Amino acid sequence: MESDLVSAKRLARLIERTADGDQAAFAELYDATAARVYGMARRVLIDPNLSEDATQEAYLQVWREAGRYSPAEGSAISWLITIAHRRAVDKVRSERARSDREDRYESASAAVAHDEVAEAVAQHSEAEQVMSCMGTLTDSQRESITLAYYAGLTYRQVAERVHAGLPAVKSRIRDGLLRLKKCLGVNRDG
Repeated sequence: MESDLVSAKRLARLIERTADGDQAAFAELYDATAARVYGMARRVLIDPNLSEDATQEAYLQVWREAGRYSPAEGSAISWLITIAHRRAVDKVRSERARSDREDRYESASAAVAHDEVAEAVAQHSEAEQVMSCMGTLTDSQRESITLAYYAGLTYRQVAERVHAGLPAVKSRIRDGLLRLKKCLGVNRDG
């Protein structure tokens, strides 16, 4: 019991010296407590590499914040173990968040890739259906619609290209679009 008291006082003194920037005291504190600090991290994290990282982060915090330690608030080893536990829990949260992000990214990537494939198939199918229905039009309707909608010409430019009057071209396009609509099975107005 007396050695525990001496040990507790010794650790408190090492923390005080560490707060003053004493590297030798910090090294001694590390040597005296590293196994217990690592053990706490290992119980929380299980993974030895993550436990080593948490232990290192805990000791970095001890080095930076040794001046905050107050013997009146608890023993030195309790303070160290609390810091280690917090760093380990932070690691668990960080790993969980990273894993969740990766899962979301993988899900989103798979969904996007699937959607792109499905969309390409649907577009190809629609294009085939439109081409098939274009075959049901008269030659003048097909030519007028192709020039207006695929070549991007205005109705006036289509009329000039096919050597027909503007009203005749408008009529061909309107009648051709109605025929396409019927062939494609479009039931709504538009």
